[in-house]
Amino acid sequence: MFVFPQRCLCSRSASGRVTARAALNASKASAPHRNCASTAAETEARGVRVRFAPSPTGFLHLGGLRTALYNFLFAQQHAGTFILRLEDTDRSRLVPAAARDIEDQLEWAGIPPDEGGSKGGLYGPYVQSQRLHLYSAAAVALLESGHAYRCFCTNQRLELLKREALRNGQTPRYDNRCRSLHADQVQEKLSAGIPSVVRFRLSDSLEPFQDLVFGFTQHAVGQVEGDPVIVKADGFPTYHLASVVDDWHMQVSHVLRGSEWLISTCKHLQLYRALGWTPPTFAHLPLLLNKDGSKLSKRQGDIFIQHFRQQGVLPEALLDIVTHCGSGFSSNRLGRRLHELIGEFNVSKITAHSALLDLDNLPHFNRVHLQRRIEDDALCRPLVDELKDLIAHSYGDQIEDQEVLQRDYIQRVLHFRKGHISSVKDLISPVHSYLWLRPSISREQLEQLSSEFREIAAKVIQLMQTEHTTEDLNAELKIASKTLKKTKYSSMMKILRVTLSGQQQGPSVSEMILSLGQKEVCCRLQRVLDH
Repeated sequence: MFVFPQRCLCSRSASGRVTARAALNASKASAPHRNCASTAAETEARGVRVRFAPSPTGFLHLGGLRTALYNFLFAQQHAGTFILRLEDTDRSRLVPAAARDIEDQLEWAGIPPDEGGSKGGLYGPYVQSQRLHLYSAAAVALLESGHAYRCFCTNQRLELLKREALRNGQTPRYDNRCRSLHADQVQEKLSAGIPSVVRFRLSDSLEPFQDLVFGFTQHAVGQVEGDPVIVKADGFPTYHLASVVDDWHMQVSHVLRGSEWLISTCKHLQLYRALGWTPPTFAHLPLLLNKDGSKLSKRQGDIFIQHFRQQGVLPEALLDIVTHCGSGFSSNRLGRRLHELIGEFNVSKITAHSALLDLDNLPHFNRVHLQRRIEDDALCRPLVDELKDLIAHSYGDQIEDQEVLQRDYIQRVLHFRKGHISSVKDLISPVHSYLWLRPSISREQLEQLSSEFREIAAKVIQLMQTEHTTEDLNAELKIASKTLKKTKYSSMMKILRVTLSGQQQGPSVSEMILSLGQKEVCCRLQRVLDH
């Protein structure tokens, strides 16, 4: 286990005391050089560098996807770099495989990072638990300069403070008791092995900054909050210290993150100043909420990206709906693809209002993007392969003719059904089973509709000897119905529908015929004649 600060990689003065300057110099040794007093000109010269920094305490969900997307779009617009950094310092809540899931889902969504994780980069490692020496060095510098102090308060005392505040109708806060400890008292407690944390000494003054979304913002956090913990008793940093240290060492120029961190930014700005570093530019994104205004929760289960993938939702549909419900774009229209989102994104157009996400509209978004994929030959090929596997898995030995698994047949079905289905999985539902399985229709069923069912079957078989468009076939079927003595056109359509699909409802008969193709239609109609 990492222990702070005995194992920090810092230099010592002649007296053996760790100095703030030595600590900072040690921290720079692990990353490319960056001047503490970097200027706006230097930031511009470095270019835009943004980061998505999730905690692998759960799998990627819609809120995280949206934050990652906005960072990706910003980087793409400015020919910048999109970084993925995993903030895994909360060791008690880590979820196995969550880190891998986050990377996989970003790749699937088409917004992969330029640096981080498996991609690597000059500013790694990109996992916080592998960067502990940097946080230790920064914490030592803060302790040395008097901007931080050790706190020995027990969990029991902190809990009593919390209960007392709640009982008095106040917001719980730490009372900064250990701020007043003298150096000899601190050393005495350390020598006795009393566990401690490191807290940052907040200033009571207002901390103003210009946010790209919320505009001019200022909070006097020191007047309403106690001094925050920046290094826990186990030696791991909290978010406040780790995010500041990492953003500086990774040369992050802009931080686009959720608005829940807006007030904390004032603490982070104080940390930057205490360390002598120039902070990045901040943009706090409004929350993504359910359509009823409630907060998206991981407990919902259906907000995880893996869930949508399993349901057959396309990545471009997810990106479209999470941007359509919010702001930040020059237009707000359904059907935008990634390159269009990049072109239309404008961080100055993001409003501070929360975005209400109506997932009931997702099937419509998916239908629009699925149709586009079907119409693109290259994008349609994977859909054909996916549907083939689904058909074989769902129907298996029930399939009488293996030609329904041929690429040409499946692609023809997709083209006729585009605009009507929201997912390729829709095509293995019972209503579409006729496309893969031949129905079993009795003579009695057909005779109840018309005694001329044999004549109808023969006429359509004859029509199938030539190729038709949907319009041509509709016209030919109407002409054929006029030659029947006892059967109206509507009854003729019912007979054909039942014969070909075994169902009373479904697509138009002409589409059904053209989807099945000449061979399969003739085979099914010939059964009527043979029996």
